[in-house]
Amino acid sequence: MTHDTGHDLRSSYARPATPADRLLDPFLSFMRMEAASGILLLACTVLALCAANSPLAPAWHAFWQHPFAMGPEGYELRKPLILWVNDGLMAIFFFLVGLEIKREMLAGELATPAQALPPVLAAAGGMAAPALVYLAFNLGHPSGITQGWAVPMATDIAFALGVLSLAGDRVPLSVKVFLTALAIADDIGAVLAIALFYTADISLVALGIGFAALAVAALGNRLGVVRTLFYVLAGIVTWVAFLKSGVHATVAGVLLAFCIPARARATPGDLVSAGRRLLDTVENGATDAHLLADGHRHAAVEAMETAARHAATPLRRLEHALAPWVAWGIMPVFALANAGVSINADLLGGIGNPVTLGVAAGLFFGKQLGVLAAVWLPVKLGLARLPRDMTWRHVYGVALLAGIGFTMALFVAQLAYADARTLDYAKVGILSASLVAGICGWLVLRTAPSQPAQPERTDARTP
Repeated sequence: MTHDTGHDLRSSYARPATPADRLLDPFLSFMRMEAASGILLLACTVLALCAANSPLAPAWHAFWQHPFAMGPEGYELRKPLILWVNDGLMAIFFFLVGLEIKREMLAGELATPAQALPPVLAAAGGMAAPALVYLAFNLGHPSGITQGWAVPMATDIAFALGVLSLAGDRVPLSVKVFLTALAIADDIGAVLAIALFYTADISLVALGIGFAALAVAALGNRLGVVRTLFYVLAGIVTWVAFLKSGVHATVAGVLLAFCIPARARATPGDLVSAGRRLLDTVENGATDAHLLADGHRHAAVEAMETAARHAATPLRRLEHALAPWVAWGIMPVFALANAGVSINADLLGGIGNPVTLGVAAGLFFGKQLGVLAAVWLPVKLGLARLPRDMTWRHVYGVALLAGIGFTMALFVAQLAYADARTLDYAKVGILSASLVAGICGWLVLRTAPSQPAQPERTDARTP
C-alpha cells in the first residue's frame, strides 16, 4: 500500500486538535502506516491459527460453518458464514481490485505499452513458473490435486507492499511503482484463472441476467449516471445472478468495476470558478454571525461540497471509500475465516505431501525464477529496460516479495480443493512459503544501498 497524500492535504486546513483528536491520533497514525494493514492481517492469521489449535477449535470451526440466511422468505440465500465471506465480502475486494485495474489502465502504470511491458512480463513469468513448478510435483496425482496449479500463481499485494515499506529509504519509488504494477497485472491473471478454470456447471439463464445487469450499468456509465446507488443496485443483481450461475461471484465484482464512470461530472475549471464564487459568498457574510444561523453562507458551504463531489470521478471516489473497509475489515475477516489450520501429527506427517511441496516451491522458487527470467531476458535483448533507479538487486527483492501468496493464494485454494485435508496441506504450503519469501525479500531490500529522498506517489494502492 503506497502513501496517500489525501490526509496530508486535509490536515493542511483542518481545525485545531480537540482532546478527542489527541486521543485518537496515535491510532490514526498507525492506520496510515504502509505496513499497518499487513500487520493487522498477520495478527488475524496468528489468531486464527491459535484458535484452530486450542480447546476452542470445535466452536471456532462451527462458528464459520454456521448457516446464515439473507433475503426475503422463500427467496433467501442460505450459506455457511465462511461462504458469505468468500463469495460475498471477497466480491467487494475484487470490485476494488477491478477499480484499481481500470485506473491503472487508463491513467496509471499500465496506461502505455512502454510502462506496462516490464511489470506485465514479470507478472506473466511470475504466474507461469509457479504453476509449472506445482505441476512438476503433482503430475500423475488425482485431478483434484492437479487442479491446484493456480494456487501459487497469486501475489498478496497488501503484504508485499507492507514488507517493501519496511525497507525504508533503501527502496526507490520506481521499485514501489514496479511492484504495484506487477501486482495489478497479477490480479488480472488471477481473475481470469478463477473465471475460466474454477467455475462450476453454468446456468445460462442466471448468467444472462447477470450480464444484462452489467449492460444496464455500462449504459448508465455511457449516459453519464454518476449516482452510486444506481451502480450498487446493478451490482447486487449482478452478484446474485453470477452466484446462481455457477461462475464465481467474485468475477462479478471485477466486471462491475469496469462499468464505473472514470469521468467527472464537472471539470477542474468548473470547480475553481464555482469555488471562487462560493468562497466570496462565505467571506462577504456577516463576520459575527454563526454559520449555523447564516442560511445564505451555510448554503454556499454545502454548494462547495457538491461542486467538489462533481469534480471527482466516481471511480476514484468509490476506490477511496472502499479501500479502508477492505484493508481494515474484509481482508482481516477473510484471514480469520480461512487461515485456521489445525496442525496435528497427521498434518505434520504429511509435510512432504506433493500439494504442500508444490505450493511452497511454486511460491518461493517459482516466483523468483519466473519474475527474474521475464525481466532479465527482454532487458538483455534490448526490448525493455529497468525503471530508473531500479537495480537487479531490487528486481530480485521484488521477485521474492511476489512469493507472498497469502490472501489470494488462500482464496484460490478454497476454489481448487474439495477435500478438506488437501486444502489444509495447501494452506501449510502457502503460509510457510509466504513467511520465508517475506523475510528473505525484506533482507535483500533492507541491505541495499540507501536512496536519496524522493516525492511519494499520490495514489494509494489497497489489497
